[in-house]
Amino acid sequence: MDRRPVGVFDSGVGGLTVFKELEANLPHESLLYLGDTARVPYGTRSPDTVVRYSVEAAHFFRSHDVKMVVVACNTASSVALPELEREAGVPVLGVIEPGARQAVNRTRSGKIGVIGTRATVRSSAYTRAIHAVNPDLEVLARPCPLFVPLAEEGWTDNQVAKETAEIYLRPLLDAGVDTLVLGCTHYPLLKDVIGEVAGDGVALVDSAEAVSVAVREQLTTTKKLLASRDDAVPRHRFFVTDAPEPFHDAAKRFLGRSLDHLELVEIAGE
Repeated sequence: MDRRPVGVFDSGVGGLTVFKELEANLPHESLLYLGDTARVPYGTRSPDTVVRYSVEAAHFFRSHDVKMVVVACNTASSVALPELEREAGVPVLGVIEPGARQAVNRTRSGKIGVIGTRATVRSSAYTRAIHAVNPDLEVLARPCPLFVPLAEEGWTDNQVAKETAEIYLRPLLDAGVDTLVLGCTHYPLLKDVIGEVAGDGVALVDSAEAVSVAVREQLTTTKKLLASRDDAVPRHRFFVTDAPEPFHDAAKRFLGRSLDHLELVEIAGE
């Protein structure tokens, strides 16, 4: 069994939804979270810039001897996975493919909606991943940029959030989607209001949940890297590249608790 930590990478706090699912599904694993808060958001950056930032994160994880890297950022998953896999030196898993597979399994009408940042939608990464499983499905994607600040502000269940969801989701609902992929790790915080607007007939696919299942499968069967339940109590560590205090405050909303270990680091140029 392998006691090395699993690295979790995001541009900011949104990846904490992935962290939370990993912690729940892999209770014996130590997790090392890196939030590149100095350069958030990645969703408005060019692909070349996101790749450069992601490679620097890969070097950080190599220096901390992780056994796998989970890319909790949809934007980085959509444009930088090949470079991350090459530089990290360990298995790398993004959030897009697991979410896409779950969406394919859940749709009944053959119409799948995807919501995410502008960069994720522009990349067509979810569309390609869905079509790789079933090319006959129809995929409709829509950017929802205001969902991120609403989630970080804690405005996840008020009238502003509901009206914003109505505006964003209406074209997808009118087009007849029966499955909706939450293609940004912030969006699970808005799951209740998104589900209320979408209605009972639309299945919500939480990529954070999907990737935690995929990580467990890889660690247990494919890579045989799962930590033993007899190992020491897992140790979770959090690193940010700027502004630890706001990250800590946001983490309380995302995780429902304070962080035991939060450290400021510099990764640029690594």
